[in-house]
Order: sequence, then structure tokens, then C-alpha cells
Amino acid sequence: MISMTDMEFAQLAELIKARAGIHLKMEKRAMMAGRLQKIVQDKGMTSFSEYYRFLQGQGRSNTAELALLVDKISTNHTFFMRERGHFAYFQQNVLPELMNRRSDRDLRVWSAGCSSGEEPYVLSMLIDEAFTGGRNGWDTQLLATDISQTALETARRGIYGADALQELPGRWIQKYFEPSAGGGLSVKPIIRNQVLFRKFNLMEECFPFTRRFQAIFCRNVMIYFDQATRDRLVRRFYEWTEPGGYLFIGHSESLDRERTAYRYIMPAVYRK
Repeated sequence: MISMTDMEFAQLAELIKARAGIHLKMEKRAMMAGRLQKIVQDKGMTSFSEYYRFLQGQGRSNTAELALLVDKISTNHTFFMRERGHFAYFQQNVLPELMNRRSDRDLRVWSAGCSSGEEPYVLSMLIDEAFTGGRNGWDTQLLATDISQTALETARRGIYGADALQELPGRWIQKYFEPSAGGGLSVKPIIRNQVLFRKFNLMEECFPFTRRFQAIFCRNVMIYFDQATRDRLVRRFYEWTEPGGYLFIGHSESLDRERTAYRYIMPAVYRK
């Protein structure tokens, strides 16, 4: 077992914050040491200082190694129907409004920090149900992004154990899932093909979009950021929200109404 000093923790924590915006306090040192232990040992290194120097290596690209570092530290915990009130509001208020007023038939929804895919798949199911009479030329594909390649691979597979589906309506399980050859239940193509999964770091200076979104879901992601990082990200979200569009955040998060241009709608729901 390789121990981690305060200095080693501080160095790696700063690197992680610069790369992914994740703010780790000293009480997370044991967690960090545990999650990075195997990487350091597999590289034949004897200290986290040596690992840090490797990540800072001069004259070579460590993009993949930095991505692996963030992947190990990221907490990708979610489940179907998490904070279900948001889905009810999206279903009962946001979707009907958009369907009634969009002449271009272009529905643009972004699940930012989608983790293992449960959130965007639920959104896709809600959208499918809203278009019961057929999509009639509507573009209903939604964007789902995450910084973790491991989480995205799970999301793209779209295979979940029966226990993971317990919070979903029974009719959804029958309609939108099918048995997987390797066990578990697989999201049917009618839903899976409507979600575009992409790796994306919310700390990027440039958001590579061409049009604004009518709804952005970024829930239980900003709890890992410090206040300055949260403020900066919310300003970017506002920039990429269409006028009249919505931002959904986690119930353990909040926006300072004096510092944001978004208007408060209900707990953890804001509107431009």
C-alpha cells in the first residue's frame, strides 16, 4: 500500500481541478489514494510524487493519462428516475410547450454529466411518449455528455440489471427494454438511437455547439465544483440556453438568484 502525503494530495487535487473542475478537499485524500493505488503500482512507481511527475512529463502528451486520472476520481452514481419531479415537470410543462410553439420541429435537449445513461434514456422515453402519434419530421435526438469514458461505454451499451429498473413504470420496461444476450435488459434501439453520447469536459473554454438548447440537465455535477467554477459554468449554460429554455440542476445544488440571470421556477429548475 503506497501512502499519500498532504503535498502529493494537493498536487494531484490541483491537477484534477484544472482538468475537470472537481474540487477535492483534504478529507478526500484516502479516497484518492485508494482509487489511484492500482494505477501507480501497475506503472512500477513507488510514490504518488513519481506519478505526479509522470503526469507533468515534459515533451510528451499525457492526455490519455490525465483522462484516466479524472475517470478514476469521478463519482458516477445515478439511477433511473432520480429526482423524478424534474421528469414530471419536463413531461407536463416543457415538452407540451415546445411541441406547440416550435415551427422548426427541432427539439434540443442536453444531458450534461449523463454518467451511465439513466437520465438521458428516461428523457428519451418521455419524448417518445409525448410523440404518441409519430414524430412527424421532428428531430428528437438528444445530446448526452460526460467526462468519464468508462461511464459513457456503459451508457452506450444500455444494458441494466432488473433491479436497476425497479423505479421505472412497468409499461416502460415492456415497451422500451428487451432481454440482453449476456443477461440483464437492454434499451431498445427506438430509445437508444435517439441519444447521442459524446465525451465532453465541462471545463472546456469552447463549447462546440452551433445552436442553443431548450433544456439543459446538469444535475448533481456542480456539487463537486467550488463556487467560482460553478458560477463560470452556469454563465456558460445560460449562454447556450435558448430564450425561454430551462436549466435543471440537482436538489442538493442551488443558484444564487442575485448572481444568475436565470429565473427561479421551482426547486432546482430555472428558466432563461
